[in-house]
Amino acid sequence: MQKPILEIKGLHKRFGDHHVLRGIDFSVAAGERIAIIGGSGSGKSTFLRCMNFMETLSEGEIWLDGKRIGTERNGQVTYPERQLCAVRERVGMVFQQFNLFPHMTVLQNVMEGLVTVKGMAREQAREIALQELDKVGLSEKVDAWPGRLSGGQQQRVAIARALSMKPEILLFDEPTSSLDPELVGEVLRVINHLAEEGRTMLLVTHELGFAYHFATKVIFLADGVFHEVGTPDEVLKNPRQARTQEFLRRFGEFAF
Repeated sequence: MQKPILEIKGLHKRFGDHHVLRGIDFSVAAGERIAIIGGSGSGKSTFLRCMNFMETLSEGEIWLDGKRIGTERNGQVTYPERQLCAVRERVGMVFQQFNLFPHMTVLQNVMEGLVTVKGMAREQAREIALQELDKVGLSEKVDAWPGRLSGGQQQRVAIARALSMKPEILLFDEPTSSLDPELVGEVLRVINHLAEEGRTMLLVTHELGFAYHFATKVIFLADGVFHEVGTPDEVLKNPRQARTQEFLRRFGEFAF
């Protein structure tokens, strides 16, 4: 069995009295493509944000390459910012909203993290940024301002920005939810191309047809727990749990 590169043990997340995640145990192996599905408020986005410490854990542990994240002293765990920055470089995130800097060109947006976070020389950062923009089909837009791009193009810039940091794991938090329907396909094609490269990815999505073809594993998350985990055929075509069956019935027929 392949050794996991990321392990989650006993993960809980609370916001005040609201218990969002309730004791999740999970592991991710290199090359896995995991689709996370579930209704609004089920904890999907919070789960992703905990994985790269954009949300701190209320309880639990996250291990990366066999090393626990955080420093424990006298029973208390702290998370030094330098350590978390290193984790976020290895576990990249693409958000629902594109979060591009409006006062920077497309190229400058992709270069920014390489220069300010990694301390890379601007010429080297430019070369890497151009490579990643070419990969997402935006070579001709390097000097454009984000406000002049379509939503699909902006999301592809955000993907190029995440790729430029050379993460080992990529997290996608409903990357098409803010897009008009006619723009969804261009972003999904980029994600599918990354899957063909063998990248390790976790994708929160409502695009069930895409999830079926994209994923090696599907998770159905509801009420802060994993109700069902399995292959796309097991979870999307032949779910065993009543809660999963009810969720899928609400979507009606969707194309495989």
